[in-house]
Amino acid sequence: MDIKNKVMLVTGANRGIGRALVAEALKRGAKKIYAGHRGPMNHPDKRVIPIMLDVTNISQIKDAVAMIEDLDVLINNAGIALYDDLSDSSMLDKHLSVNLYGPFNVIQAFLPALKKSHGAIVNNLSMVALAPFAPIASYSVSKAAAFSMTQSMRAYLAGQNISVHAIMTGPIDTDMNRGLDIPKTDPEIAAKNIFEGLEAGQEEIFPDPMSAQLADGWNNGGIKAMERQNAMAVQN
Repeated sequence: MDIKNKVMLVTGANRGIGRALVAEALKRGAKKIYAGHRGPMNHPDKRVIPIMLDVTNISQIKDAVAMIEDLDVLINNAGIALYDDLSDSSMLDKHLSVNLYGPFNVIQAFLPALKKSHGAIVNNLSMVALAPFAPIASYSVSKAAAFSMTQSMRAYLAGQNISVHAIMTGPIDTDMNRGLDIPKTDPEIAAKNIFEGLEAGQEEIFPDPMSAQLADGWNNGGIKAMERQNAMAVQN
């Protein structure tokens, strides 16, 4: 997937990794970038078109589909991460609404456009999709569920020439991770590595030094092999 001259939609584009992804896509020659956001947003580059898009709002998703006629790359980046200990089911509901059902509904809405373009779906997940981080338990659960969804959609959409990718981020220096006192990667570096992974056709993209330590073990491990084997059940 070469980003040059492509039309993209990035959700959660007004800050953090989302903002860095928009900037990096512009550097790589994207034709047009629809920047999904929930608050005020302006951008000096005319190729960037801000669009009000709360991924939990079905009406706004429908409005976005009506506005975006052609789409090559969908990046599901919007998400929330709140501290909790799984003692309150409402916290789990909140995370699943944004981090699982949000991307699911956006993907379903834009599938016709992506089928037409033989495009790509890129879901920004996290290392905690593979191993939970207990202080953000509901976030970890939601990202694990979103990763399973990503893998299943990859199997179902492969025959329709749509590639599906998972971004397995480690700690990135964004507002979301401000409370974590650990080494973090600049979002601009992560965005660069995300697009390099996408252009290289990597199904799982490990865009920072901490997550990159998992790449070889994951790509050559038994669980990845099982995913590929299980996918054949719907691809044949």
